[in-house]
Amino acid sequence: MSSSNCKRRIVGAGAAFGALLVSMAAAANPVPWQMNLPKGATPVSQQIWNLHMAALWVCVALGVLVFGAMFIAMVRFRRSKGAVAETWSHNTLLEIGWTVVPVLILIGLAAPATLLTREMYNSTDAVMTVKVTGYQWLWRYDYISYDGKPVTKVPTIYSRLAADSNAARQLDSGISPYSIKAPDGTNDYLLDVTHPLVIPAGVKVRFLITADDVIHGWWVPDFAAKRDAIPGIMNDAWAKVDKPGTYLGQCYVLCGQDHSAMPVVVKVLPREEFNAWLTAQQNAATLDKAARTARVEPQQPVPAKG
Repeated sequence: MSSSNCKRRIVGAGAAFGALLVSMAAAANPVPWQMNLPKGATPVSQQIWNLHMAALWVCVALGVLVFGAMFIAMVRFRRSKGAVAETWSHNTLLEIGWTVVPVLILIGLAAPATLLTREMYNSTDAVMTVKVTGYQWLWRYDYISYDGKPVTKVPTIYSRLAADSNAARQLDSGISPYSIKAPDGTNDYLLDVTHPLVIPAGVKVRFLITADDVIHGWWVPDFAAKRDAIPGIMNDAWAKVDKPGTYLGQCYVLCGQDHSAMPVVVKVLPREEFNAWLTAQQNAATLDKAARTARVEPQQPVPAKG
């Protein structure tokens, strides 16, 4: 292999690795100096945040207690001050205390965590069902049902990486990733798609997640929805988003060379606006089918009677 080809491969590998890091870091949409998890946009994600904060403050309190006692002992009872070691072997009350208190703390954290885990996997009573299929390297969305009725006329959505990000990530494209901007001026390199998934706000949406080739992973941090997409297996997740907006995610399983080109974009609309969007999609599909049906092959000329 020539040195130029070797250098090109190294540069290409470095660019791919950098794109992977950028895509995974940006999937959670962090802000400068962010030091904590985002609260998210669903009740489940907010409960996860609350439980995380409870565990954090328990750890802080234990750390202050343990290290505080240790530093006090090091300073006040050091040998240079003439401290003499005690001769007692144990303290029953103290031993009971440092056994019972941790057990109570664990129960206090484990009980809500168990209930929350059950809730995370409880996708019953969903108003809408959407099938999510991962491919190398795009997402396919099929609307299965909505408000107790099957959805049959909405065309399948193929969600690919946006054209500007796809052009910028090509080797020797000359396009700076920092030049890829969203309408609000923020950088959305490797974050935008051609067609987002559209769902209604204030509605429990069930996601049936699978794949058609290799293992992928569908993840929207603000929804607390993160499931493996495995060929031949149907996993499920759900979300109920009360605040309309656009939410970003990412494939979190290394699924091949274009793994970084599989962002997830979910657009949440107010329910009335979503209903209008859904009706428009159904009408467009109906008109397209009617137009295709109306096309007929030209008839052969009828021979004249002699």
